[in-house]
Amino acid sequence: MRRAFWLTVIFVGIAGPAAAADGIEADVRTASAAYADAYNKRDYQALAAQWTDRAELVEGGARVAGRDAIVASIRGWLERHPQAKLAVTVNAVEHVAGPLARVRGTLAFTKKPGEKPMETQFESLRVLEDGSWRIAESLVAPSPAAALDDLAWLVGTWQATDAKEGTTVTLTYEKAVGGHALVGRTKIVPKQGDTIEAIDLIHADRAAGLVRSWLFDSTGARAEGVFASDGTAFNRTFAGTPADGSGRTAWTQVIVPGGEGRFTLQSIDRSLDGQPLPDNPPLHFRKK
Repeated sequence: MRRAFWLTVIFVGIAGPAAAADGIEADVRTASAAYADAYNKRDYQALAAQWTDRAELVEGGARVAGRDAIVASIRGWLERHPQAKLAVTVNAVEHVAGPLARVRGTLAFTKKPGEKPMETQFESLRVLEDGSWRIAESLVAPSPAAALDDLAWLVGTWQATDAKEGTTVTLTYEKAVGGHALVGRTKIVPKQGDTIEAIDLIHADRAAGLVRSWLFDSTGARAEGVFASDGTAFNRTFAGTPADGSGRTAWTQVIVPGGEGRFTLQSIDRSLDGQPLPDNPPLHFRKK
């Protein structure tokens, strides 16, 4: 959030009457419980009322700005996991200034009844706005297992064909090292020319709270990427070197789950040594 905003909040809090700390803590805990209730009931209007208009949500390597974008992100995730439930545990409430409180706790997500919850730590700033303690900023640090679990739907074999070029692309992903990584194998068979194979290693970085990826192909090219998600799509931003080892390549791979054994993949924002390249056409994969 901008510095001027926080200065305004602090000065207003100093000027205004001080509320009892225990009363503020009780109100913030009530608001947190209402957040979980709105989430579990899919009451997106009530969920939106929990956030300020210019709120920010930072989760792992992803940042979502603005109330509407945050609610859309949450809604997209819930539509992919229709049985998911959320439990919020507030561990501490710190009264920073009159209308400002810092909240720390745990979010426990259960995708299906009976499954083991995925726990993440959060730290939020709530602002007293129009009589309600709304979230102005929330930092969520997903556990490596939880972050990687969001990509578990990739496990299996997928195939797509570029109708224009006649190229067939087959992807196969499997869990490895006790579920702490995904290993993918790619086979690209063009209508004419040599087949290209690649290995894709996806692993959760515990220290950074990110999901990273390493890509190596049979031409000698290599790249390293980082995953981010807005709740609807996964963006994997790559940087690497081409087959001859010279220069620098960069691109963003957009992965959009389609449900029912489908997803779309497209490489955009491509460049070589800083010079832009055309986006690749989207590939529509089906699970075999």
